[in-house]
Amino acid sequence: MTAPKIAPWSTYLRLWPWLKPYAPRLVAVLLASLIATGLTLAQPLISKLMIDEALLKRDWDMLLKIAALMVGATVGGFAVNALVSYRYVAISAAMLFDMRVSLLRHLQTLSPRFFGSFRLGDLMSRLNSDVSDVQRVVGDTLLSVVSNVLFFVGSVAMMLWLDWKLFLVGTVLVPLAVASFLHFQRRMTDLSRQMRESGADIGSLLVDTIMGMRTVNTLGAEAHEAERFRKANSGFIATMLRMQTVSFMTGALPGTIVTASSAAVMIYGGKQIIDGTMTIGALVAFITYHGRLLGPVQALMGLTASLATARVALARIFELFDTAPEVREAPSPLPLAAVTREIRLEGVSMDHGREAVLRDVDLTIPAGSMTAILGPSGAGKSTLADLMVRFHDPVAGRVTIDGIDLRKVALADLRTRVLLVDQAPFLFNATIAQNIAFACGQASRGEIAAAASAAGLDPLIQRLPEGLDTRTGERGLALSAGERHRIAIARALLRQPDVLILDEPTAALDEATEMVVARGLRRALPHATLIVITHKPALAEMADHVVRLAHGHASVGPEVTAHG
Repeated sequence: MTAPKIAPWSTYLRLWPWLKPYAPRLVAVLLASLIATGLTLAQPLISKLMIDEALLKRDWDMLLKIAALMVGATVGGFAVNALVSYRYVAISAAMLFDMRVSLLRHLQTLSPRFFGSFRLGDLMSRLNSDVSDVQRVVGDTLLSVVSNVLFFVGSVAMMLWLDWKLFLVGTVLVPLAVASFLHFQRRMTDLSRQMRESGADIGSLLVDTIMGMRTVNTLGAEAHEAERFRKANSGFIATMLRMQTVSFMTGALPGTIVTASSAAVMIYGGKQIIDGTMTIGALVAFITYHGRLLGPVQALMGLTASLATARVALARIFELFDTAPEVREAPSPLPLAAVTREIRLEGVSMDHGREAVLRDVDLTIPAGSMTAILGPSGAGKSTLADLMVRFHDPVAGRVTIDGIDLRKVALADLRTRVLLVDQAPFLFNATIAQNIAFACGQASRGEIAAAASAAGLDPLIQRLPEGLDTRTGERGLALSAGERHRIAIARALLRQPDVLILDEPTAALDEATEMVVARGLRRALPHATLIVITHKPALAEMADHVVRLAHGHASVGPEVTAHG
């Protein structure tokens, strides 16, 4: 995939669908933040009263009253700020969880072709690091932006009220500080994107190396992989060091300019006190507001950098959201009841962006039959299976079940009635029983054991000390290929589908076990339509019909031809 372009600031507006349900609660939080800001802004004014009305006039009673007022404003500000922060973090966490779920649900709509072409490390980086960065910014930065803007506006108003000339002196250099910050911030945004992409490259390399560790060891390529990692990591570190330098300059130069501005306030304000045109309390209050004014300016400049970094993350996240599914459910999908009639392919053609895999295929698979699909590699056998469960839609023609075009059927119904067991099934790092009962929580222990038995797993279960409670390991690699395939078959049998499609179900089995599994399938699903993709003639001999695929045509046995 090409690196995503840096998104415009308007990208943040795309968060609105996830923000909208929480809008009323956010408004309440912002109102409370306004109260907290008001209490904080009152403190320098109270200090002015303490100096001018109590200390300089030596009024003990006034001093006690003002001290109590200061304590009340401080404690009240802390309490309201704590409440605001707690509620905002809770709301933002809930909102970002909704966003994660939406992204996961969107990814579930994409075809296997997408996951075959997208780097796994990059995908995990977007799901984990990028969404976490957005969550950190939304959870911390945005609330800080609001509170700092409120405090900035309040401080400006109080400084103008105290002495407008001193205000001009104190703020004349602020635009220069902002300009210098914006210059470095643009560099930070670009470097942040580069660093994100470099990190994704490293993640993808490590995923490839770990998943292909057997191949690496077989070829003696350990040093080669270490050198690839060193080069990738060197590029990442170089970008990180450039980013560190720019990050330092982003704060250092504007901070120096701000310090010069503070010095100008002290000199001009001190001159006014000497001349008798300003009280000490007023200057102390002004300096306090000025210091707190520049604090929000610096904070907002720093927060802009965080928002820019999150903008890069948002661009990468929304690139996934903007990837259109190849298969879309009909606006008003039809329910699919129990399958009682045949599956038909009518003039079906299919390609994968290259030459056609299937061409104008007509084929009927009778309900309740066992049909074997044979053919050389690349003939379109697995593509045929993918079309029947709508992992893809044909580029021409249609696939029907019970006379209904699959594009009109509710996907959830279709994939409940029609199940596919891939030729390389995936097992989760859980127990055998948990893998068989995956997403089928209502299954009893007896039903799980019966499905395992029908899939020919009894010898394995009896041999293992923990039986069904044996863990399968990462991607099931603690078991053999044949054992993994039988667990996947048991997982399908437990769901009692009306149509079961098995892609090379016995490729890793000996002939005796193959026969046990084949007979178990029919006993477990006596009325289901079974479709077996296989290279083994022995398994095909048990079928009621045989489909032979080649580049250009399909023939159905006893030798009924479907042209392609």
